[in-house]
Amino acid sequence: MAISPRLELRQSQSLVMTPQLQQAIKLLQMSNIELSTFVDQELERNPLLEREDERPDPDASAPEIEPASTAEAPMLDSPSGGDESPLDVEVDNTFTNSDRAEDGGDASGNFGPNDNLGRYGNGAYDGEGNVLEQTVGEAISLRQHLMTQLGLSCVDPAERMIGAYLIDMLDDAGYIAQPLSTAAAALGCDIAEIERMLKLVQGFDPVGVFARSLKECLALQLADRNRLDPAIQALLDNLELLAKRDLARLKKVCGVDDEDLAEMIMEIRALDPKPAASFEPVREHLVEPDILMRPDAAGGWVIELNTDTLPRVLVANRYYAEVSAKADRETKTFLNEQFQSANWLVKSLHQRATTILKVASEIVRQQSGFFSHGVSALKPLILRDIAEAIGMHESTVSRVTTNKYLSSPRGVYELKFFFTQALASNEGGAAHSAEAVRHKIKTLIESEAGDAVFSDDRIAEILQADGIDIARRTVAKYREAMKIAPSSQRRREKRLKLP
Repeated sequence: MAISPRLELRQSQSLVMTPQLQQAIKLLQMSNIELSTFVDQELERNPLLEREDERPDPDASAPEIEPASTAEAPMLDSPSGGDESPLDVEVDNTFTNSDRAEDGGDASGNFGPNDNLGRYGNGAYDGEGNVLEQTVGEAISLRQHLMTQLGLSCVDPAERMIGAYLIDMLDDAGYIAQPLSTAAAALGCDIAEIERMLKLVQGFDPVGVFARSLKECLALQLADRNRLDPAIQALLDNLELLAKRDLARLKKVCGVDDEDLAEMIMEIRALDPKPAASFEPVREHLVEPDILMRPDAAGGWVIELNTDTLPRVLVANRYYAEVSAKADRETKTFLNEQFQSANWLVKSLHQRATTILKVASEIVRQQSGFFSHGVSALKPLILRDIAEAIGMHESTVSRVTTNKYLSSPRGVYELKFFFTQALASNEGGAAHSAEAVRHKIKTLIESEAGDAVFSDDRIAEILQADGIDIARRTVAKYREAMKIAPSSQRRREKRLKLP
């Protein structure tokens, strides 16, 4: 068999992402700080881009700067360009009054009584843009360090909400200076839930964070070293005597001799009174929200973009026309490329904004119970629920909710926090929130009378009778997460309390 070269023609299909499509995807998942940096670089590179606040006076002799044209931009869900809209959103989707009326509201922008969302903000770039002066450093912050541990320790959305709020309450030294009642009021939950979550996060690294006083901070570190005995606890209770160097009274209070007291003082000095001092100050990592939310007089919510953090740029259409008319062929080619790039950037920025607004509005609509009643009213929610409700792909919703923050009456939260786990219904009905199931388990255990203690199997049977599809091992996992003893231990404790 002879071997010889030959030519062949083959036809195949493949998914190709153009450079503009790749950049559109990156723009969608950028935070406002990253977006501002990117736009600054484009302003330096492209002579046909101008900031809106640098627009010259129309009466002056300088060329007029006009808004970008409505030319089509690359499509996020269509690799070949196609007829789909860029960023998975219609170009004219600016949430006008007529659009609201189609969604069940009236022409004034107010939704009906059964709709939780009052009205949408228009997302227009009518404010003065600026660049955030506070930038995120490369070193990991205390908040990032603690949020990573929170994600590994808690799967329950309500606990994650409480934990994130406690993290935001920390000062630069790692202390909680505000009363826990502040968190309970903001999240709409009992103080007991806050205290239970506080015990959990006090076990995070660095040891000593989340303390409410110097005494508690030192006690946490000693407990971690298994050195919190009654003698050293007495020393912590009388730190003012140590500050006065009243060693005689300290020995009497602690019931120790000179050698033991000297050893305990050395242990105290080896502890870190400011466990968060090795991290960057908390004030350098303040979160600037992307979406603003406030109550509406009609009983719903007003959702709008934070235009103060959005870069606003325009395309110099008239300047482009005047220069290109007198330019040579090479210059004209360059100007055409820059003009197309500028048009694409302005259109992409607008559609990024409307996409974020649309996703955030639907999240608020579906999780309105949390904003009205607190953390116990969180609904089970996944990316698919939002994607199907607004007609987008799940990957688009995932990108939009990455590093985007919502400022609400209950605090500032990342959009990712509103996606919670759900347990299926064995009757084919709506799914049950994991938080609601945990509450049912806790209620059943608290209602146990005498030595009639429910086993995990029995609890699973009761919940299944209520239409919740749950396994015994899931009941055990939730019970252990709530620090509730198993049925055998609870039965022994109840017997000891019987007369």
